[in-house]
Amino acid sequence: MTLKRVAVLTSGGDAPGMNAAIRAVVRTGVARGLEVVGVRQGYSGLIDGQLQPLGTRDVAGILQLGGTMLGSARAPEFQTPEGRDRALRGLGQHRVDGVVVIGGNGSLAGAQALAGTGFPVVGVASTIDNDVNGADITIGVDTALNIALEAIDRLKTTASSHQRAFLVEVMGRNCGYLALAAGVAGGAEVVVIPEVEMSPDAMADELQAAYTRGKRHAIVVVAEGARWDALALARHFEKHRERIGFELRVTTLGHVQRGGAPGAFDRLLATRLGAAAVERLADGESGTYMALARGAVTPLPLQQVLTPKPPPDRELIRLAQLMAR
Repeated sequence: MTLKRVAVLTSGGDAPGMNAAIRAVVRTGVARGLEVVGVRQGYSGLIDGQLQPLGTRDVAGILQLGGTMLGSARAPEFQTPEGRDRALRGLGQHRVDGVVVIGGNGSLAGAQALAGTGFPVVGVASTIDNDVNGADITIGVDTALNIALEAIDRLKTTASSHQRAFLVEVMGRNCGYLALAAGVAGGAEVVVIPEVEMSPDAMADELQAAYTRGKRHAIVVVAEGARWDALALARHFEKHRERIGFELRVTTLGHVQRGGAPGAFDRLLATRLGAAAVERLADGESGTYMALARGAVTPLPLQQVLTPKPPPDRELIRLAQLMAR
């Protein structure tokens, strides 16, 4: 089948750089002689037929914007065969020959299900959680990491002034990469991630040791998916303040990490991956997603996203512990 019209959608949580990827899909598609349509509200819009033509001028001025101009929404119906059938009928009615899906694990799993029907699909790995199996780093991670790092740097100032410890909770779902990288780059005394079990007693020992060594402050970076999140740890130490030495405060960064303008790295990565996705579709490839793997833009099988990503590099974990001294 000759590819003539391509649809692009964003799904799941927004990530800085998604708009840059949309822009790359549209402009690469037009350069290849394709018509490009945008799907509003993710898979929900695919089911409801919320499609609109996109030209090069429609994506002007979005490179530096966070979020996604196409919007995103949960679509439980798409997880059913009936929902996918409705989506396929809508694609047929709009004469769409292929789809580019920009998103994280859940979005790419949806792309895999759509590809399983025989419809041409190529994904683009985009999530601040960095939990897509096979990807070194996904769109949005670098920007989210720098936002977390700026917050940690600011908190250190007030923590040192008052000899306090701050528990800083970052996003990442069940993946500890964002917390681990922010901890190393931010000089944290303790990093708590889902992949490495750490009890409150072990954390208390580390903080007490830092206090005894004469440190004026301490930073604990906690991944939101850890067994003991920041609020649970704070409640625990309300009754055991003597265990840590420092007075304790909690800062939960939350969705602030997903907002704001994407940095240079994410703009470049999104542009490379978005362009590569369209080129793969135009060359007749389907059932893959584009990711930065071993330092290169690489097509990986969509089936791979159904397998959990391995734990973070143990050397990075060791480095976090070594630098905390």
